[in-house]
Formats: sequence, C-alpha cells, structure tokens
Amino acid sequence: MALQHDPRQNHLLASLPRDEYERLAPHLERVELTLGESLVESGMEMRHVYFPTDCIVSLLCVMEAGDSTEIAVVGAEGIVGISLFMGGETTPSRAVVQSAGSAYRLKGQLLKDEFDRASALQFLLLRYTQALITQMAQTAVCNRHHSLDQQLCRWLLLSLDRLPTNELVMTQELIANMLGVRREGVTESAGKLQKVGLISYHRGRIRVLDRPGLEARVCECYGVVKKEYDRLLSYQRPG
Repeated sequence: MALQHDPRQNHLLASLPRDEYERLAPHLERVELTLGESLVESGMEMRHVYFPTDCIVSLLCVMEAGDSTEIAVVGAEGIVGISLFMGGETTPSRAVVQSAGSAYRLKGQLLKDEFDRASALQFLLLRYTQALITQMAQTAVCNRHHSLDQQLCRWLLLSLDRLPTNELVMTQELIANMLGVRREGVTESAGKLQKVGLISYHRGRIRVLDRPGLEARVCECYGVVKKEYDRLLSYQRPG
C-alpha cells in the first residue's frame, strides 16, 4: 500500500482552523529531502519555509574553521525558517537534513502575509518559536555539563520523537558532527549503549531496542525540552 502524503502530517498545519489551512494548502509543495541536504546556509536569505512531515532537519552552528554543532532538531512538530516571520530574514545557523523524508515547502512571502493577519498561524508559530528557543538553550547547557553518553541518549530520544519509526539512518561521523565531538567518542558511547541492549548499530543504522532504558539513562535536559514542547504545543486550535 502506497504511503499517503498529507500536509497535515505536520502538526502545525494540522492545528490550523480550516479557513486558514485552505488559504495555504494550494501553495504547499511537497518536496523529498535527502540525507545531508542543506536547506539553509549561514547568512543566506530564505525564500521558503519547510514544514517537515516524516523527516528531521538539524539546525547547526558552523564555526569559521568548518566545525559544527547541532543546536536544535526540527521534525513534524515544527517549521524550518523562523527567521522569515520573526523579521530577521537571515540566520547564522545552517539547516541540514538529518533523516531523509518529505516536507512541504511554502514561499516565505505567503507565510509572512498569513502571519501578519494576526491569525491562528501567528499564535502557533510564536509558541513554537518559544519551544525551539528552549531546546537551543537546553542543548547548550547539556553540551557543557553532561557526559557524551547522556548527550547521545538525549539526541536519540529527541530524534525518535520526530520520526514514525524507531530506526535512524546515520553514520557515527555525522552524529559526531551533530554533537560537536570526536568520532571516537561517539563510537565508544554507542558501543556502551549497544552492549547493555539499548540500541543496535550496524552499517549506519541505529535501531532503538529499549526506549525506557534510554529514558532512564538520559540527563534531565531531554525531559525539560519535551515538557516545554508538550506545554506550548498541545496543537489545540486557539479559540
């Protein structure tokens, strides 16, 4: 049976009142995003926003020397391109596809026009932005204060929350780039998780075997982020 695609697989779009959704729906273009594809480069003016459905996009801070660290992940709960409706137009971060899949693309000007109506979309996007800022701040704290094992557990759980499966296609080198650490560190941490039966890792495929075990091992940062997303983004239509 073929997979049915629907823009409302994205939770923000699914939460819009019917009239607002119907204004946007004819302009939503489904795109297939490949692993490692760059949607936004640092300092680039955005012309489109993306509503992921079954893919994950990583927001990365890139240093002059080329080193990078992930500051947030975006999946079906959100949108890539908050700088457009926040008025900044550009951002110093880079957006790269972490897990391949589909998204719906919308011209930035159309989004801004709807946002300026002070509509339900504006309400949802502002709350989503607050949740995203929480994720960025907690990621910075986690990277500074917690072990690589805990960071890897946090990263896996946040990724799983944004995917319809319990499997990630991701090399250790890419994970190291996301976390801003050496590949050898990721190899060691992933090996520990595999040894105790929490994950299996083979040829770039990570399968989570024991999610409760990961949740027991992760630092408090995962819970802080999840609680704030749940609080702000219950996806009930505003009255």
